[in-house]
Parts: sequence; C-alpha cells; structure tokens
Amino acid sequence: MTPNITTQDLVKKYMDIRKHSEEICSPLETEDYVVQPIVDVSPPKWHLGHTTWFFETFILIPNLSGYKVFDEQYNFVFNSYYETIGARVIRTDRGNLSRPSVSDIYEYRKYVDEHMQTFLQSQYMNEAIEPLLELGFNHEQQHQELLITDIKYILGHNPLFPSYKKEAVSKKENHGNVEMIRFSEGVYEIGFNGEGFCFDNELGRHKVYLNDFEIADQQVTNREYLEFMEAGGYTDFRHWHAEGWDWVKQNNAKSPLYWHFIDGEWMNYTLNGLQEIDLNDAVCHINFYEASAFASWKGMRLPTETEWEVASDSFNWGNRWEWTNSAYLPYPGFKKEAGAVGEYNGKFMVNQMVLRGASEATPAGHSRNTYRNFFQTNLKWQFTGIRLAQ
Repeated sequence: MTPNITTQDLVKKYMDIRKHSEEICSPLETEDYVVQPIVDVSPPKWHLGHTTWFFETFILIPNLSGYKVFDEQYNFVFNSYYETIGARVIRTDRGNLSRPSVSDIYEYRKYVDEHMQTFLQSQYMNEAIEPLLELGFNHEQQHQELLITDIKYILGHNPLFPSYKKEAVSKKENHGNVEMIRFSEGVYEIGFNGEGFCFDNELGRHKVYLNDFEIADQQVTNREYLEFMEAGGYTDFRHWHAEGWDWVKQNNAKSPLYWHFIDGEWMNYTLNGLQEIDLNDAVCHINFYEASAFASWKGMRLPTETEWEVASDSFNWGNRWEWTNSAYLPYPGFKKEAGAVGEYNGKFMVNQMVLRGASEATPAGHSRNTYRNFFQTNLKWQFTGIRLAQ
C-alpha cells in the first residue's frame, strides 16, 4: 500500500465516490432512469451499471480469488467501448434496456460494493493494483458529470420542463468589465507534473513556444451571446466554418441548447426548471461551431489549449468547459497502455476538439488545469462555454 494511505482511507474513498453517484440519481423517478433521447445521452441506470461493471471487470474478476460475477449477461449490457472485453449492446440501444431493472442495478451495485470492500481489506490488494483502482475512482467521477449532463438533457427535453431539484445552484462568477491578460512570447511548459492522479493524455510534460497573446479574464456571458444572436450571428455565413454553416442550416440553429423563445422573451431551461435568462451568467451549452463563430463576430478567436493552460493561473475557471482551438492529439511520447485500459483515451484522438477547465457538474476534486476534455465539434449537451483570445 502507498505510505500514509490506510485501508480504511481507501475503503472510505471508494464508498464516498460510489455513494455520490447514487445521490445524483436520488431526485429521479424510476421512469427517468431509462430514457435515452439521443445517442450521446445514456440512461442514468446505464451509468450506474457501467461504473459498477468497471470495478467488477477490471479489479474483482482478475484479482479476488473465488469471486463470482453478479450476472454473466451484464458484460454485454454494460461494456461501453472496450473491444478487448468483447461484444456489447450498441450505444443507440441503451435506452431499449427495460431489463435489467433499476432495482436490479442497485442490487448489482450493492453486490459489487460489498465484494470491493472485502477485496480492499484483503491480502489481494497491493500497490500494483492501486493505479487501476484510482482510474476506477476517476472513471466513476467522469460518469457522475455525465449523469448530471444526461439527466439535464432528459428532463430538459420533457415538454413539462420538470426541475431536477429545487435546491440545485449553479456556480456563478462576478462579471464586470472584461480585461485581456497579456502573455509575452517565449517557451513554456505544459502537461501534468507532480504527485497525484492524471489521465494518460495529460502525461508527457513538454516545452512549447508561444507568440505574444492575450486572453480574457472572464468567460462570455449570456448578455454578450444574445447580442451576437440579435445581430444576426446565426444568419451570417462569414463567421462560420463551412462545416459549421452546414450545421446551422441543417438544424435551423438559432440559440444555445435549452434556450426557448416564449411570448417574446428568451427563457432558459436549468436544473431548477425553466427560468428567465440570467444575462450576467456565463453562456452555456454551445458547440465548437458556435464558439468559433462568436469569436469571429467579436474580431477575436478561441485560445489554443496551450495558451489556456499557460494562462489558467491568471483567471477563474471551473464553471464551464471552455472550447479551445486545438485538435485532440497525443502529447509527445504518448503511449497507449497494453490491454483494455489502453483503449481509455488514445483511440479517440481523431476528429475531436479539446476543452479545458471544468464545469458546475464536475465532482469536487476532479478538476485540474492540465485536464484534457474532448468532444466532437457539433456537440453542445455538455456544460460548455467560451473564453476569448487574440
């Protein structure tokens, strides 16, 4: 075991993380657990099952002597994208799984949690397994953020606009006059450095050369984005990538996700239900095309992920994932791990753009300025926003 980490500490950390996933789902009705409105949104019960499958498949089965799987069929149901592990339900069909039931999945979680507690306190737990266990912790935290994101999409596309829970409060920033922070040209270093956990795509700390640049000390607000809309931003092709302009026309795009024009006024669906738009809040739920078009309209641009990381100690971040103008590519020296774990990040390094920061849905302790999130350019269901650079 790693020095200064007791078995009790490890068990507590495991159970606290597992409990938080269930707390996120506690306001839901049973029917809410099963819905899958679009391919990118997974039913909440699938998230609960998949994160449990991760611990069972990668830790208990290979390491706990005599362990019996809860249900042989669950590997097919809850495997997400691991080709090494075998066949699986295709992503579009997750919402068709009326069985296993929600109660079955909670029983599955209870079963695996009990065996994980036994394992963590047994002689089978050793330092060699700790990195995989830590990956499991962070994997579940990733799905906690996806749970909130997907629950918002599920409820936000219900015509009744039900609230998730009344006490849900978004992180706010004080938005005054925006100032541009200047950085001089030079050689900087980026990438994870130090103790603690990081994902493999953050490793390979390396030097980069940057020209002079300036970056905004605040994110773009709803007020600013509404000005873009009212100025015809969605009807002027000059500000859009060709692919983005095709997206605008094909989807009749006019606003951020969850904005609704009702009785002559823009309303915004939030986790508290449908509300008037808070003009001073940071704009949220926009895709890369929209972020780039807004930046062009302002006569500016999106920062690169290198600029963002270099500058990140100079501004507040964490309430929105911020689009960068960097393609998701490996750092120098990146190597995929052997086996299924090697499929975690490397296989997605194509046709994606990097987001930096964190969001109001990100679990506590899961944020760092080297974190490299990534999504396709058309996606906007995540808690995504804009910071400008020039």
